[in-house]
Amino acid sequence: MNSPRTVLPVLFALSLAHLLNDTVQSLIPATYPLLKDSLHLSFAQLGLITLCFQLTASVLQPLVGLVLDRHPSPFALTVGMGITTAGVLLLAAADSFHFVLAAAALVGVGSSIFHPEASRAAHLAAGLRRGFAQSLFQVGGNAGTALGPLLAALIIMPRGQHSLAAFSLVALAAAGVLFGVGRWRNAHPSHRHRASGPAPAPPSLRSPGVIVRALAILLALIFSKYFYLAALGNYYTFYLMDRFALPATTAQIYLFVFLFAVAAGTIAGGPIGDRIGRRRVIWGSILGVAPFTLALPYLGLAGVAITSVLIGLILSSAFSAILVYAQELLPGRVGFVSGLFFGFAFGMAGIGAAVLGKLADHTSIRFVFQGCAFLPLIGLLAAFLPDLETHPAPNP
Repeated sequence: MNSPRTVLPVLFALSLAHLLNDTVQSLIPATYPLLKDSLHLSFAQLGLITLCFQLTASVLQPLVGLVLDRHPSPFALTVGMGITTAGVLLLAAADSFHFVLAAAALVGVGSSIFHPEASRAAHLAAGLRRGFAQSLFQVGGNAGTALGPLLAALIIMPRGQHSLAAFSLVALAAAGVLFGVGRWRNAHPSHRHRASGPAPAPPSLRSPGVIVRALAILLALIFSKYFYLAALGNYYTFYLMDRFALPATTAQIYLFVFLFAVAAGTIAGGPIGDRIGRRRVIWGSILGVAPFTLALPYLGLAGVAITSVLIGLILSSAFSAILVYAQELLPGRVGFVSGLFFGFAFGMAGIGAAVLGKLADHTSIRFVFQGCAFLPLIGLLAAFLPDLETHPAPNP
């Protein structure tokens, strides 16, 4: 059973670990301009690197979440971060496309352990403030994703691929933080009570048909969000370099600004959902960004920079609300639901990167951004989500 008290030190530790974890992960796409030149890669090959990382994570995450729902392992997070560390070291030494793929796969395996299990820990520490807990957890990851391009521009681009090895220390620091979280989990009553065997999941208050329909809609919204983010996260720098003739380091700064806006917007979605209902946040976030995505391909540099910030702020508020909404649909399956949605998000981002990279090779980066601008219109499906009547949580 969840404690009604929100355990803020644990939530901040998980958010910090998420920041460190996603900083390391974001170095993969952030170093694409460097890898493209040094290893003579095509856009399609860059997309395949992202696909390898994202699919490794996406396929394994629901399975990891399901297993850990039944057999909790408080120190699984530390093990996962050790695998990520090995992936970073291999990426630093990779001298061929295939070694880069192997490094990306290792980081993906580490991610497949980290995200569902850390989300379970955040749910356990949330008390009554589930939306807030998920947003706090998520904002760490988005902040880390934003830091990757900045660190790549300041450290890796000037010093070369081998400087990536220094970031294995970041992954080791995250492992240390997660070891402390594991000790808290190990001492938590819910873990001690599970020692005699897995507890049965409480039944959902919704019919199977309602649950399946709602999950299908939520997954469609995740597709919309992460396919679009795949365009910006992987190819925004190339778009700016192609359309506005910016140098790579300057384009990386623009990417950092966009990703920082994503991080800033993330913290709002969960708490607002706690108060006004998650369905409203989902509706406003996915569909509300459409006017800005449709305008972005036709604006000047200043307009693109401003509009990308607005897109990041609005679109990023959706995931925490979607995740908690799904967890409330399937109570007692927090690890599975978290793994399913994190995994699907990673998979869509990976497939999106590969498909859009191939499309860019055959058309142009500008055409990719013009086509992706229509994806948020899928947010119209949010009108068909059932109202779960989520009531505001009381102030602590």
